[in-house]
Amino acid sequence: MSPARQAPDDDCPEGVGSDPSALIDLLGVAAVLLEADGRIDMWSPQADDLFGYTREEAVGQYAAQLLLDPSHRDAAIALFAEVMMTGRSWAGPFPVRHKDGSTRLVEFRNMRLTDHLGDHYALGLASDRSTLLQLERKLALSDRLVSQAPIGLSVLDVDLRYLAVNPALAAMHEVSEADHLGRRFGEVLPGEPFLSAENSMREVLETGVPVVDRQVVSQAPGSPDEVRAWTMSLFRLEDRGGHVLGIANVVVDITDRYRAAQEADRAQQRLRLIAGSSARIGRTLEVDTTAQDLADVVVPDLADMVAVDLLDSFLQTGRTDLGDGPAVFRALAVKTAYPTGAAEAIVAPGRLTSYHVHHPATHCVRTGEPVLIARLNSGDTSRIAENDHAARLLAQAGVHTDMAVPLIARGQIIGVMAMARARNPHPFDEDDLALACELASSAALSIDNAVLHQHIRSTAETLQRTLLPQLSPRHPGLEVAARYRPAQAFSEVGGDWFDVIPLDGERTALVVGDVMGSGISAATTMGRLRTATSTLADLGLDPARILTHLDKIIQGLDPYLATCVYAIYDPQDRRLHVACAGHLPPVLKRAGGSPELLELPTGTPLGVGGVPFETTTIGLHPGDQLILYTDGLVETREDPIDERLDDLLRLLSPPDLSIEDTCDRLLQELRAPSSHDDVALLIARTQSLTNGRD
Repeated sequence: MSPARQAPDDDCPEGVGSDPSALIDLLGVAAVLLEADGRIDMWSPQADDLFGYTREEAVGQYAAQLLLDPSHRDAAIALFAEVMMTGRSWAGPFPVRHKDGSTRLVEFRNMRLTDHLGDHYALGLASDRSTLLQLERKLALSDRLVSQAPIGLSVLDVDLRYLAVNPALAAMHEVSEADHLGRRFGEVLPGEPFLSAENSMREVLETGVPVVDRQVVSQAPGSPDEVRAWTMSLFRLEDRGGHVLGIANVVVDITDRYRAAQEADRAQQRLRLIAGSSARIGRTLEVDTTAQDLADVVVPDLADMVAVDLLDSFLQTGRTDLGDGPAVFRALAVKTAYPTGAAEAIVAPGRLTSYHVHHPATHCVRTGEPVLIARLNSGDTSRIAENDHAARLLAQAGVHTDMAVPLIARGQIIGVMAMARARNPHPFDEDDLALACELASSAALSIDNAVLHQHIRSTAETLQRTLLPQLSPRHPGLEVAARYRPAQAFSEVGGDWFDVIPLDGERTALVVGDVMGSGISAATTMGRLRTATSTLADLGLDPARILTHLDKIIQGLDPYLATCVYAIYDPQDRRLHVACAGHLPPVLKRAGGSPELLELPTGTPLGVGGVPFETTTIGLHPGDQLILYTDGLVETREDPIDERLDDLLRLLSPPDLSIEDTCDRLLQELRAPSSHDDVALLIARTQSLTNGRD
């Protein structure tokens, strides 16, 4: 019969054929091996506790007569015969008579095994159903482990030679069933990770104590660059006389879970490093200090040594000018994790230098792309060195891996951050490169802000680029579109901004704000507010408290006021938490419904001080849209604001467009070509989570 649940019939006791448990192969599982005539040939120690009979009492007995009430025997014998005849396994609950006379519902997984002589046996794995359910909850394993994912099964003799293997295990090992039989475990699976597993098998053979859920991690057979992970559960098998015949091995492929855990660990390390960079980098508008803060963040957590070089043309003019000749760099910061002669090979802070054409720094500034050298031989250090003497120092220090990432701020390359490892034995990988690029991107913006502060004559075009944040590519439970349009008059570039900030727990912060006023000072204040907002977002505060902190921060800046809407969307409970600081009300458009202005406590603008803000919580559903905007979208010098808001709602009414098209439509229809105010527009549409949870 199929392992899927089937309704009980008149010939089958209640519960027979119901769904198998998803956790039958873990702690407390009993293993029983039956001969073709139904007699018990092997009996694991766990079977003593589960059925009440000792091995001496059970081995050699007919299982149906020993363990079943007469009313259940016909059904069980029919199931046993079908498994032995067809080779199809059967799983499900079945009532079993305990030695004490009670009847217990036991979860079974029965399958036919064939040894190297061609003889058939029936292997039964059984567990108390209530215990099994408790273990399932405790371990929080998904139903896929048994109901969908294949489970590997094998029997090995006392010399650890394979006697029987099921197709699932053969597929996991990428070795055919026939090529398993007669070969030792270590011959089929060579290597250090499997040597440890083999030692566990020998301990089980010697002591009889089972091993459950032992994790093994190794390179995938035939794919040396791919890591695979399994759990192994081992049980000793004995014959009627108590002689040890071998061992049963139950294997579950947990590669996806292992990789997810590894990714989660790396993500946590990455978040900690990014959080540290947010707290340290950009705390001042001093270029040298900001560059050194970046170096202090990178070493030693990411690299053993780091150098931060900026293009001298950028430091002098605020703009990158590579020209036709070699790029000229000025070294700003250097740090090493420990005293090393390699420090002498790094250009000292304050010096000007030009690197050769094959140097990673040259490649970065010419292409805008990072360079990763995972493995660097001692003879290749000249590729990353300023000159031959520096190359010898790097080789002597044991530098074996290197990467360089461009510092890109507001669309222009302003310098390079170069990193190397010597004492750390692990080569840089793509994850390290991605993290370095993210740190460099954040730091570059802070460095650029510092340079911008020193070069007050920076052009309006550069200021416009400062107002274009980069949206994250992933927003759990949200589809996001945003637009920024600067004022048409260069002298009136203002302080409108938006941000989409990923938070922990798959939450996302949505921010739109407007620094009152225009010009360089207003734009600078906006940039500092955005940085402060991004930093505060990592603290996990509710929107009202975020605005309270921003209110205090802006009071310490130039005498500006700012309006702001700060919202946090949690896709787990589909709730939006939002607070307003003197800003125009957001628009909420329910899926299939009409748009409406949200009635929120308006609050006072940031910078007024002394007035508390309030957080409002709103339930959302998939397809709902939240529209945040600045006054430049709806305010004009001729039209009443109520009429303009009505126009906004009209343009948002059905039929629905994509949120990208909606952004373009609103800008085209509402914003005058000669507008003297910038516009920040942010639209977020809720979605079901892609991991399967609504």
